[in-house]
Amino acid sequence: MKVQRSTFFAVTGKSNLHHFHSSSQGITISELDSRQFVSKLLERKWGLHSPASPIQQISVSSVKGIDKFSFLNNTRPHLGDEMSKSKQDSSFYILRDDLLHPLVNGNKARKLDALLPLLEDRKVTDLVTCGGCQSAHTAAVAVSCAERGLRSHLLLRGEQPDVLTGYNLVSSMYGNVQYIPRSRYANREEMLRTYADMVAGEDGSVLWAKDIVEGLEAMDAAKMDDFSSLKTSRRKVLIVNEGAGDALALLGMFRLVQYLSQDHLLGKNKPVKFIVDAGTGTTAVGLGVAAMSLGLPWEINAVMLADTFENYKRHEDRLIAELTRQFPASVFCSSLDMNQMIKWIDRQHPRKFGKVLEGEVEMCRKIAQETGVLVDPMYTLAAWETATELVQEEKSSIVVMLHTGGTLGMFGGCYWFINL
Repeated sequence: MKVQRSTFFAVTGKSNLHHFHSSSQGITISELDSRQFVSKLLERKWGLHSPASPIQQISVSSVKGIDKFSFLNNTRPHLGDEMSKSKQDSSFYILRDDLLHPLVNGNKARKLDALLPLLEDRKVTDLVTCGGCQSAHTAAVAVSCAERGLRSHLLLRGEQPDVLTGYNLVSSMYGNVQYIPRSRYANREEMLRTYADMVAGEDGSVLWAKDIVEGLEAMDAAKMDDFSSLKTSRRKVLIVNEGAGDALALLGMFRLVQYLSQDHLLGKNKPVKFIVDAGTGTTAVGLGVAAMSLGLPWEINAVMLADTFENYKRHEDRLIAELTRQFPASVFCSSLDMNQMIKWIDRQHPRKFGKVLEGEVEMCRKIAQETGVLVDPMYTLAAWETATELVQEEKSSIVVMLHTGGTLGMFGGCYWFINL
């Protein structure tokens, strides 16, 4: 397992948040201060009724033959203090975020968790965003907006396929889809702004998602007030970046981590190794920053699927900078000095993003038949394989896989199943 470590923040086996210095503010911040920051950050409306997801336990057994492993799912495992008493030599826990919504990926639901109530508070009428033809993000936006009576406008890269499948079909059913030539799509910001202006019309108003979060300057706050007070007949259009990979998306992970750190679940003192598949890496960064802020002895293992370590690192840096700018109380996040770093891990069998290797669909089928858990070959199988490998080596920490969803994407890759 090839590991690369981020140099920006760390999640250690022990809390190092007890005392550190924020040079930009000239003050010393304690662990209590950071916990108070998290508590304040979470005092808001949320899109999800609850941060809870089912937690299950997957036992891993070695078998002879080509399959190597067999799996068994305990759907009601012991949690809290009972976890250490019932810990098996080779097992990992799986957080079933894939069950949060029938059509919205778990990681997308978490990213939109803090944003969706703001749409209603600001009386947004239309939302414009973009993504690939099989974008789980645009599908999540389309469904979530429709559930709230809002119009979504989805700019999809490339040409319309002959047959609509998977997330593309969901996006088309729930939202207003436009297919954009790749040359024009390359300049996403201009593309989104131009289309949003067209939707708004002469009397409407357009804002970016980052403009409606707290911690803005007074001039921007006045702009938001004007945005909210527009006549109901006028369009109020909000632009959300591709993948919702903004600082606001991190707040849903803060909410999840605080929930999981309750004593009757994972607790605050047990060392935990989290496994998550990384598309943009936003979910992994959110888990890491939240765990740091709460002083948890967690380590985040992010399986790199779509980019290089350097680009994941740049995205991480941008998210942290944006978080500290939009939520000034989080400035301590940029001053943390920890020993163990977040781990960006190569997939067991690295490949060009989107490529499915021989035998992977069959492995997804085996996992589904033995455990009732559906994983897909592009994303969540990578996290499952890493969790399976890690529990063979790890004896002191609890291993937890975050099932981000993504299984609807299997229905956009029907050619995978021709010979199944």
